[in-house]
Amino acid sequence: MAAGRVFAFRDARWAPDPVLAPSPAVRSPQPVPLVIDNGSFQTRAGWAAADPSVPAEPLLRFRSLAARSRGARGGAGAETQVGNDLGSPEPLRWLLRSPFDRNVPVQLELQELLLDHVFQRLGVSSQGCVDHPIVLTEAVCNPLYSRQMMSELLFECYQVPKVSYGVDSLYSFYHNRRQNWPCSGLVISSGYQCTHILPVLEGRLDAKNCKRINIGGCQAAVYLQRLLQLKYPGHFAAITLSRMEEILHEHSYIAEDYIEELQKWRSPEYYENNVHKMQLPFSNKLLGSTLTSEEKQERRQQQLRRLQELNARRREEKLQLDQERLDRLLYVQELLEDGHMDQFHKALVELNMDSAEELQSYINKLSLAVEQTKQKILQAEVNIEVDVVDSKPETPDLDPLGSEQSLEDVESINEFEPLFAEDQPEVEKPVATVQPVFNLAEYHQLFLGTERIRAPEIVFQPSLIGEDQAGIAETMQYVLERYPKEQQAILVQNVFLTGGNAMYPGLKARVQKELLEMRPFQSSFQVHLASSPVLDAWYGAREWAVEHMTREEGWITRKDYEEKGGEYLKEHCASNVYVPIRLPKQAPRTTEALAPSRALTSSTGNPCEQV
Repeated sequence: MAAGRVFAFRDARWAPDPVLAPSPAVRSPQPVPLVIDNGSFQTRAGWAAADPSVPAEPLLRFRSLAARSRGARGGAGAETQVGNDLGSPEPLRWLLRSPFDRNVPVQLELQELLLDHVFQRLGVSSQGCVDHPIVLTEAVCNPLYSRQMMSELLFECYQVPKVSYGVDSLYSFYHNRRQNWPCSGLVISSGYQCTHILPVLEGRLDAKNCKRINIGGCQAAVYLQRLLQLKYPGHFAAITLSRMEEILHEHSYIAEDYIEELQKWRSPEYYENNVHKMQLPFSNKLLGSTLTSEEKQERRQQQLRRLQELNARRREEKLQLDQERLDRLLYVQELLEDGHMDQFHKALVELNMDSAEELQSYINKLSLAVEQTKQKILQAEVNIEVDVVDSKPETPDLDPLGSEQSLEDVESINEFEPLFAEDQPEVEKPVATVQPVFNLAEYHQLFLGTERIRAPEIVFQPSLIGEDQAGIAETMQYVLERYPKEQQAILVQNVFLTGGNAMYPGLKARVQKELLEMRPFQSSFQVHLASSPVLDAWYGAREWAVEHMTREEGWITRKDYEEKGGEYLKEHCASNVYVPIRLPKQAPRTTEALAPSRALTSSTGNPCEQV
């Protein structure tokens, strides 16, 4: 909540995902598809059922991260936590692992952990097999090796009946289609790891002219973290990536004109009216500087009492252990005195002793230790009582000589008093507590000025972070110029914005401004924003799964996987374009190459004939 333009970091902890009981409608009359939006930032999973009793929204939403703990000292083994079970990513920042390289899953053992988490929390038994069809999102122009490993994981490990792959941004485009929308368009998808410019012609992706920019929300968070750490080096550790992501999601925006917006921030009035102050957590007491002498004395007494209680507890525990050992040894000695020699020797062996003399020596030592411990406990109790009685400091005797001081000494002191009058401290005045000369709360505030627009600007100007890449505007113009003017006019009539970065305020206006500058004079274009840029990919995949549940279009069956390989893809309206692996044909062996081998065979002959 903001108080005078001051915002506090929420530092929200992730609540662990509950184990959900599947509805009977997802099993009858046949298992319904399970839709998984496998994003590099967040994984979303839910059911695709036409039954209204099944929620038409993702039931699971968690970060695509996993961490393996090192194990406790007590002997517990390492434990792997996934997604929201991590609680907070910052304490485990150096242990976090993701199955993605950019937006392509490459670590399949980590991907298996994410899928196990999805199946377990949705109540799907994955021990024998997962008998639900799977609808899974993949990256644009996904490498065949990545799809092959994913298909192998799904069909071999989970025994799924069939699977369908689709592009998340095309599913979002599919979900937001309207009756008056054309089937063609230019999709701008900006996510956590990268940004894509996807031309769609007649409802199908033109994969040859797709372009990718390796800039996304991850790079913006790292850039913002570096900016603020350079600006506030005293709060280096408190400026974490999680807090930077919170700033990007809630306090950043994209300027319609970046240079003009920077000029506005140079005005002191504009700065005061638009700066956002982020309050870092802090303590009012710094190194005891605000404590009075009475509070310091009370704190010392509390620490002393705690130490005394701790020592007393340890002495009592030691006394109890020594007394138990002494009782055991005395019992063994009684066996010797009563003449039970067999039991006595057996007890000596258990105590790892050789003779009665060694037993007597241990008894003497333990008896002495028990008596000393009892004396220490009694002495400690007496000291505590004395401390309680004499807690007030004694007033020092200012006249140790008493009446024996002569009158001449008093007169000689009075002669020197004027010389030291100025240096005498005023004892009667109380010493005031030193207060800090600065506002402690303001010292722990991050002032967000131009940083609010500098971090998101990298998707339009990657050169701000030293990346030698083109931004969204240049890439969009490059893609459009690869088409004839007639097709360019068709594409710009439906420029569609989706992905997590599409939630930045001002992105739609910025794209419209860039299109206005690059398009011919008086030409028309339309820019549309996804209704829910983050969740529309899952909603579109669900709608596709419900419509194609009983069809064969777009589904890869186990038979297709076994016959055509794991990289095989059945295309549909929201899928990639399948480009099979073409192995080079081996040249046939000529007669000249075969002649030497025949001559060698004839000269060698049958070894049986040479015998």
